[in-house]
Amino acid sequence: MTDRIIPIIRASLPPARDLAAAPEGDLVDRRGRRVRDLRISVTDRCNFRCVYCMPKEVFTDNYAFLPRASLLSFEEIERIARVFVDLGVEKIRITGGEPLLRRHIESLIERLARLPVEITLTTNGSLLAKKARTLKDAGLHRVTVSLDGIEDAAFKRMNDVDYAVGDVLDGIAAAAAVGLAPIKVNCVVKRGANDDQVLPLARHFRHSGHILRFIEYMDVGSSNGWRMDEVLPSAAVVARIGAEFPLAAIDPNYSGEVAERWRYVDGGGEIGVISSVTQAFCSTCTRIRLSTEGLLYTCLFAQSGHDLRALLRRGGGDEALRREFAALWRGRDDRYSEIRSAATPKPGTKKIEMSYIGG
Repeated sequence: MTDRIIPIIRASLPPARDLAAAPEGDLVDRRGRRVRDLRISVTDRCNFRCVYCMPKEVFTDNYAFLPRASLLSFEEIERIARVFVDLGVEKIRITGGEPLLRRHIESLIERLARLPVEITLTTNGSLLAKKARTLKDAGLHRVTVSLDGIEDAAFKRMNDVDYAVGDVLDGIAAAAAVGLAPIKVNCVVKRGANDDQVLPLARHFRHSGHILRFIEYMDVGSSNGWRMDEVLPSAAVVARIGAEFPLAAIDPNYSGEVAERWRYVDGGGEIGVISSVTQAFCSTCTRIRLSTEGLLYTCLFAQSGHDLRALLRRGGGDEALRREFAALWRGRDDRYSEIRSAATPKPGTKKIEMSYIGG
């Protein structure tokens, strides 16, 4: 089908806060962006083989994942997180791979929950029904669940391991029951693969109390065979849903929020769209990423990271960590999505994989 853009009711949005005008003493980068969000990948392993993240033809049964000794310990992660919170981080998100595959993940959450920040976790939902209560008891505040289709055939086509939708929905229900809310449900939309799921997902999650978000298929890593013509623009997603259920734009929750928010005019809840391909939000990006083995990345599309594990394991103190991170952030000027057409690496260029850095 053609994706004709129809008129959408759009509220007047206030201008975003000028990040260059951050309060004196705040840690800001070369483009005036303040650090706010720390994303921590706790494993590079996953039990799914999603076509846009860990395609089966690359991540085979013989794929060499990181050895256990290479992973940051929970003690090391907690120490790094504590320093980052002192420097202005307000939210920590646990990612993977699939983070619920990391043994005793609840122990890490319990450690991080002692810090004065929001603790969230992104999961494919496959183990969530079993772990929701222990995650909540450990101190987790919210959970985001990846779900790339609501119909079994489409969902299995995307996860490529014959995993059923019903099990993920059971996980979402279990998370809601223990209070890990509001739950965000993320769908990566790949044209020709699962874009037929946009409306069925919208129909399913309307009036559910959960927030459904659609993410443009991105060129993260070097394994997913990304092509621009497989990107379904967020504007087309909004148009499809709006044609059946009228939508109105609503304000962001905070300056720098990556999702553009829309509410159903009839009160059915809200959806979000994340448009890093067609509407780059580099200018307000406040995220820093810690990989499974302790490399720090200032951009999702980076080709190299900064080794904090080596600093820790050679006996560097908290002040050394603080100096390293502050210098790295103040020198940051990443804006990959803004210059993608000119800067997309040529075939053969190695970029960090989403399964390693957490998306």
